[in-house]
Amino acid sequence: MKLRTFRIGGVHPEENKLTSEVKTVAAALPKQAVFMLSQHIGAPAKPVVQRGDKVKVGTLLAAAGGFVSAPIYSSVSGTVAKIDSVFDATGYRKPAIIVNVEGDEWEESIDRSDKLETLAAHPELTPEEIINRVKNAGVTGMGGAGFPTFIKLTPPPTAKAECVIINGVECEPYITADYRLMMEHADEILVGLDLLMKAVKVERGYIGIEDNKPEAIKLFEEKTANDSRIEIVPLAKKYPQGGEKQLVDAVINRQVPAPPAIPVNVGAVVQNVGTAFAVYQAVMKNKPLFERYTTVTGKKVKNPGNFLVRIGTPMAELIEACGGMPEGDNKVLAGGPMMGKALPTIDVPVCKGTNSVTILTDADAKRVKPSACIRCGKCVEACPMGLEPFLLATASGKHMWDLVEKSDVTSCIECGSCQFTCPAHRPMLDNIRLGKSTVMGFIKARAAKAKAEAEKAAK
Repeated sequence: MKLRTFRIGGVHPEENKLTSEVKTVAAALPKQAVFMLSQHIGAPAKPVVQRGDKVKVGTLLAAAGGFVSAPIYSSVSGTVAKIDSVFDATGYRKPAIIVNVEGDEWEESIDRSDKLETLAAHPELTPEEIINRVKNAGVTGMGGAGFPTFIKLTPPPTAKAECVIINGVECEPYITADYRLMMEHADEILVGLDLLMKAVKVERGYIGIEDNKPEAIKLFEEKTANDSRIEIVPLAKKYPQGGEKQLVDAVINRQVPAPPAIPVNVGAVVQNVGTAFAVYQAVMKNKPLFERYTTVTGKKVKNPGNFLVRIGTPMAELIEACGGMPEGDNKVLAGGPMMGKALPTIDVPVCKGTNSVTILTDADAKRVKPSACIRCGKCVEACPMGLEPFLLATASGKHMWDLVEKSDVTSCIECGSCQFTCPAHRPMLDNIRLGKSTVMGFIKARAAKAKAEAEKAAK
C-alpha cells in the first residue's frame, strides 16, 4: 500500500499517543460553567442572557456578533451567575458568561436518541437547509482553528468546490480525541460527510488518516466499501499533515497558493472529523455544539484519558478526574506540544476548539538556552510552507516589519516545525508569531484606511 503525504517540509516528533486505546467517558458536570464569548475566528458572540436567567442544556447564551462569528449555547442547566471577564488560553482576560450548574435539564427540541439518521431518510434537507442548521447550531472547526463552518460551506463565487476532505490525521503528539471519535462514531461521521458533500454540491469525498491508526483506516474502508463516492486515503506519518493546505496536497495532490488563497480555490473543502460529527448532530439531532471530545494526557498523569466534555468545564476539573496534577514542576498546554498554548491557570475553560489538555513535565517542557544560528538550513527544510523561518524570526526580533511582510510571514501556519528542528534551540516560533500578528495588524489597518477613503470619495 503506497502511502501519500505532502511534498514540502515536515518533521517527525515522538508520537506519545498514550491514550489511543482508552475509551471515551463522559466527564462529570462542572460545578460552574464558563462560556467564553470568543471561541472562534471572527467577532465574539453577543450575550442574549443576563444575570439571574435560568438556562437549560442547549439554551442560546450568545448570538453571533457578525458575519464571521458563531452563537454560543449552554452545555449545562442552571442560573446565569454573571457576565464577566476571565482568563482564556491566550493568557488575556476576555468576556465570558458564567453559569451556576443546577441539575442537567435539556431543551426538549434536542433529539437524545441513539438512532442513526441518514441523509437518504431526509430528502427535505436541501443544501441551504443543511448550511442554515449548521450555522444556527454554532458549529465551528473542531481541529483548533475554530473557523465558523457555515462559511466554508458557502465558498466565494470565484471558487468551485469539487470535493470534501475529512481530516482524520491528528498528527500532533499526545492527542487521541479524534482517533477515539473515529473508532466510536464512524457511522455518524460518514453521515456528516454526506451532509457536507450535499451542502457544497459535490459527489466526491475523501477521509485522510495517518497509518499510525490502522484500525481506523480498516474500519472506514469497511464502512465505505460499497460507496464509490468516498475514498479512504492512508497517509504516511508526518507533522503537520493535519494542516489543511498540507492535507489537500497529500490527498488530491494540489497545492494551495499563498494567502488569501484557501483550499476551495483548488477545489477542496476541508473539515475535521470532529466537525463532521458536530454537523451530523446539528442537522440530524437538532443539537447545538456544546460538548466535544478532548484528551487529557501527559507522561506523569496518573490516569490519562479521553473525555466527552461539556464546553465551559474548567480544565482543572478534567485534570482532577485523571488523578490530579503530577508532582513537581509542570507545564499545562491547551492543545499538544507543537502548537498548544501554555496556560496561565488551569481554571481556563474548555472551548469549542479544545482538543487536548497536555501536561508536560519540567524535563519535557524546559527550554534549552538558545545559541547563535549556525546556518544549517534545517528550519528551511522543515517548513511545510516553503518559507525561510531563520529570516522571519531574525527580522521579527529586530522589528523589521517591512522585511517580515515581504518574506511572506502571513503564509506561516505556526506549526513549530522550525523551532522543533533547530539545533541552536532558537525561539523561532515565538518571534515569528510576533511578526505575523504585527504584520496582520498593519494589513488590516491599511484595508480599513483604504475602505474609509473609498467611501469618502464616493460621497
